[in-house]
Amino acid sequence: MSRRLARETALQVLYQIDITGETQNIQEIIQNWAAEFNVSAKNMGFTQQLVIGTIEKREDIDQKISRTAHEWALDRMNTVDRNLMRLAIYEMNYCPETPQKVTLNEAIEIAKRFGGEDSARFINGILDKVMDASEKLEKEHKGNGE
Repeated sequence: MSRRLARETALQVLYQIDITGETQNIQEIIQNWAAEFNVSAKNMGFTQQLVIGTIEKREDIDQKISRTAHEWALDRMNTVDRNLMRLAIYEMNYCPETPQKVTLNEAIEIAKRFGGEDSARFINGILDKVMDASEKLEKEHKGNGE
């Protein structure tokens, strides 16, 4: 449950940054939300990794979402959904210690709590396609001896 709390905290930070455009005081924003959610010191590092990593890889992540969600422009998506997908895609692609299916299930559960009525289904559909594409690419690399 504590890693879920770290993910939920990271989502709040990413949501705030997306809404306000604030990028100067990210550590302060993380600290404020971590205090609000009572994130343990043990999970603070994971929260920071998720936030900073998602921000650093945002362009690549947004391209993956755009390629997968053909009928949905990023700026027209629900802000919670968009940032939850960014967060999950970051974790799926850059945190190999977490199985992708775990990340997918966590994103669905968080969507049920923070998203709209259809958020969990929408996020599941997009992330499932991103996960399939990632697994296919990984198999191709292994097949090529990379």
